[in-house]
Amino acid sequence: MPSKLTRITLVSAILTLSSLASQANEGVISSIETRSQQLTDLSDLIWDLAEVGYQETRSSEALKSALAAEGFSIESGVADIPTAFVASYGSGEPVIAVMGEFDALPGISQAAVPFEQKIEGKNAAQACGHHLFGAGSAGAAIAVKEWLERTGTPGTIQFFGTPAEEGGSGKVYMVRAGLFDGVDTVIHWHPSSVNAADSASTLANRSAKFTFSGVSSHAASAPDRGRSALDAVESMNFMVNLLREHVPTATRLHYVITNGGSAPNVVPNTAQSFYYVRHPNETTLREIWDRVMATAEAAAVGTGTSMSYEIIHGNYSVLPNDTLAQVMHAKLSSVGGVEYSKADEVFAAEISKTLPAGAYTKGRAADIKPFETGQRGNGSTDVGDVSWTVPTVGMSTATWVPGTGAHTWQAVAAGGTPIGHKGMIVAAKSMALTAVELFENPGIVIEAKAEFDLRRGANFQYEALLGDREPPLDYRR
Repeated sequence: MPSKLTRITLVSAILTLSSLASQANEGVISSIETRSQQLTDLSDLIWDLAEVGYQETRSSEALKSALAAEGFSIESGVADIPTAFVASYGSGEPVIAVMGEFDALPGISQAAVPFEQKIEGKNAAQACGHHLFGAGSAGAAIAVKEWLERTGTPGTIQFFGTPAEEGGSGKVYMVRAGLFDGVDTVIHWHPSSVNAADSASTLANRSAKFTFSGVSSHAASAPDRGRSALDAVESMNFMVNLLREHVPTATRLHYVITNGGSAPNVVPNTAQSFYYVRHPNETTLREIWDRVMATAEAAAVGTGTSMSYEIIHGNYSVLPNDTLAQVMHAKLSSVGGVEYSKADEVFAAEISKTLPAGAYTKGRAADIKPFETGQRGNGSTDVGDVSWTVPTVGMSTATWVPGTGAHTWQAVAAGGTPIGHKGMIVAAKSMALTAVELFENPGIVIEAKAEFDLRRGANFQYEALLGDREPPLDYRR
């Protein structure tokens, strides 16, 4: 396999030659610009619906309808998930896939205004921008479909509708069902406060709900008869907090108590905690998980209760691919960042007053982050499992006011305004141009697969971190 330097030089040479095909690129960009209002309306619909994981019925239908109207064949309810689907157009190889998410986050609500304002009656919102993710990816897939049709280029473009990214690991079940087995390359993006197409990784992640069962009794007149399930939850939490000092530095451990009892004068006979454990390396994560399990078992023994647990989700870290990331960075750079109107600048200035001091810099949304390799974020995503199955590349665009964090009311607000819409269009154009490049230059796909095989290792065997459980279709109910 060529060295990293040789590989990037090869990719750069191909990109230089392909720049001569600017007319074709203009056709792809024009296709997306023509549909910009349609994509904006689609994203706004999903923003307004704000359906949480595995309950995104109307959001999924809206995306399927948009793709079916453009000639895509639709396979619904894949991987035993009612809201998951695969849309396909074309035939033969290569098979290039674009992924789109659409689930919202519970427990947050916000209007599209630059100050905190809940929407009455809404208990969920697109705080991670997945409405833009789904609509923008659909726009890219449609533009590539039109290019294939116009040029007569052989190959297949697919759109994977992937639900429940937020803690539901929808993509993992789709990987486990073999839906990505015939795909050559996967392209995706994510809303953000910056424009970037780095070759970066994430943290692997596993979560579970731990339920303790004890014996209820009157907490004042007969406490000796009780066995507190809440004591067990608190004992486990105490031991895990001690464990923090004795795990690898990159580890992340966090939890909430989802059930602590109903009344102080009753010894709780049932209590539950919900844990996330993260680490860059999937093998190390499994080792840390075993230690967390030991604390749960010890807590049950020490409090005279019993313990059961349910794995909720598990994600691998993202496997980077420099070859593909170099191509995507070049396409993002050619498209450019997000340009604010006067109204956008006013909105951003107001939002910036609610952000940490110095977080916002005027004009930063138009910047493209320099290309980097070897970076790692502290978040997790089910894209990770896809990336260990097929060469995968992703990017982000400034759909939020620079300095905004994910899962915040500020992210929800910007996602329902032209700031979010413009970032979505930048992403759609960049992804579509990346896909066209791969169709035109199969040598890049070959190089990406060679890098993929090298990074995975010859003996790699995929085994989902969530085991063989069925999709938790009710985990947000």
